Amino acid sequence: MKRIWLSSLFIMAQGCASVSNNTVSSNETSNNGNPLVESTSSLEQSCVGSPVINGQLGLKFDLIKDEELLSKALGEPNQGKLCQGKVYQSNQEVTIYRAWNSTNPHSQFGQWWAFERPSGLTADYRTDYEICYQWSPLDKMVKCTLKPGTQVVVGNGQSAKCSEYLTYPSSEKQQVFIVNAADAVLDCKEYDSVMSWK
Repeated sequence: MKRIWLSSLFIMAQGCASVSNNTVSSNETSNNGNPLVESTSSLEQSCVGSPVINGQLGLKFDLIKDEELLSKALGEPNQGKLCQGKVYQSNQEVTIYRAWNSTNPHSQFGQWWAFERPSGLTADYRTDYEICYQWSPLDKMVKCTLKPGTQVVVGNGQSAKCSEYLTYPSSEKQQVFIVNAADAVLDCKEYDSVMSWK
């Protein structure tokens, strides 16, 4: 009887030890210094989508390294810009689009562009590309050709807090960041927004 009792005690002690060894303290870190257990708030701010350019479009770009350019495009949570990105150099002409603000003449050739032509509901476009109403009424669009040899950052949008009542989450939609767009594009054509109701 004594042996059975000691064996049971030993098995229970082993079980407790294995449970405690599998428990990760919030202060423990991985080899790179990052916490092994993330808080809920940091998980909510994680990036979605991929900065990799796929398909036929991907053949028009070469992946390069430029940490300085990448850092200009990345933003903190709730501040807009990109959540994640990769730096590319175009090796042939590429069609790009930008919705912009007609009241600001410098807005036409701003830094933020897209591979996809804006379509559908304006509210959905704002959500997909994290464009606060204070930043632009999105009443104009320009379609341009990106010149070969242009360095860009392609990535997914970071969350943007527009007001106490409106915050856009990070998005999987790819955005194109161009530092000097006026010098990087050609054959541009402007379009006006037209009021339409469904």
